[in-house]
Amino acid sequence: MYPWILPATILVLSALVLLWPRAADAHCDTLDGPAVADGRTALATGNPNHALKWVGPDAEAEVREVFDACSRVRALGGDATAVADRLFLETLVRLHRAGEGAGFDGLKPSGTLLDPVVEAADAAIATGSIKPLIGLVPSDRLDELQHRLDAALAARDFPVDDVEAGRRYIATYVAFFTYAEGEEHHHGDHEHGPVEHAHRH
Repeated sequence: MYPWILPATILVLSALVLLWPRAADAHCDTLDGPAVADGRTALATGNPNHALKWVGPDAEAEVREVFDACSRVRALGGDATAVADRLFLETLVRLHRAGEGAGFDGLKPSGTLLDPVVEAADAAIATGSIKPLIGLVPSDRLDELQHRLDAALAARDFPVDDVEAGRRYIATYVAFFTYAEGEEHHHGDHEHGPVEHAHRH
């Protein structure tokens, strides 16, 4: 291998990460978020289906294309792996946000502070109980929140390679979080482009 290939590859990928089209006014997309966690699993296992549930069918080809390219580059190791991983994760979250008609201005660092309601909703999903949200949301919203939580929990277990089932779960997951946060409207079609909020899992 020519000694200049690795530095050149890293330089090109770094430029792509910085210059890849982004919209402004993003929500809190962090490196702790669930889409990023699933993207990392996809890279580690070599199976993009772990991540594809976060984007609609119209974005699937692009995610697969970037995944394949980044998988080849990350095999070089070292800085090449880190830059390739970042490019894939940014692409995944950017396309996820685009699916809801929302902007994306880059991934926020791990440890970014979250709204207490978001953290409580995360805990509700993790524990299967609405209790963490009691006292943080108006009481007249709790019945509907319980209904949405039940729907998300019912859809949560699915085979990793059943991408459509994964998308159905993300749709219920998003519906729960948006209602918990007081967003009465939907940001686009959740069936085809599930939304991400800044969650830690």
